[in-house]
Amino acid sequence: MTASTTLSARPRTMIGKSSRRMAGTGEIPAVLYGAGRDEALSLAVDRHGFELLMAHHAAGSTLVELEIEGENKRVNAMIREMQTNPVKGTIVHVDFFEVALDVAIHAVVSVRLVNDAVGVKAGGVLTTERHELNVEAKPAELPRFIEVDVSALEIGDAVHVGDVVPPKGVTLLDDPEGVIASVAPPTSEEVEATAEGAEPEVIGAKAAEE
Repeated sequence: MTASTTLSARPRTMIGKSSRRMAGTGEIPAVLYGAGRDEALSLAVDRHGFELLMAHHAAGSTLVELEIEGENKRVNAMIREMQTNPVKGTIVHVDFFEVALDVAIHAVVSVRLVNDAVGVKAGGVLTTERHELNVEAKPAELPRFIEVDVSALEIGDAVHVGDVVPPKGVTLLDDPEGVIASVAPPTSEEVEATAEGAEPEVIGAKAAEE
């Protein structure tokens, strides 16, 4: 389940290029749109609080309670888009989408592979085909991630979207035949490396011992 996190925000008057001046104010320019709003609301959110939130949660599946200055009640929202500075890596803008807690929404959730595949122990190579899954659920029921057990995979096996049992209240939207992870045979280079690392047999040694 997704636990909501409270984040302070205030209506923003500086918009467009002028919002760049906020870089040194400890705030991040943002916008809120979605259910119940006729037009988008420009906001400024606390940078420290938002960066702390992102250090422990995934953007696409995190429910946020926005405590907006001047509004009587908190707003439930999801992070729809986050822009970062390509050089510094700092967050420069955030899009929030207001949601109703009783209405299912589409979200993207990370995949977490768990346990060691038997095929890997036998020399195979585990390949991850999907790092995320598209799901539908009510905001408060969205998981932070979905675990996929790969322990039973042997060389040549794969785990598909249809093999995954989602948490209660969550519906998987991707093609059931889509591959999440698979175990491939070792490459020729890996086989050669293994052979080169083997102890060479000394011809005649066995006969001499006899």
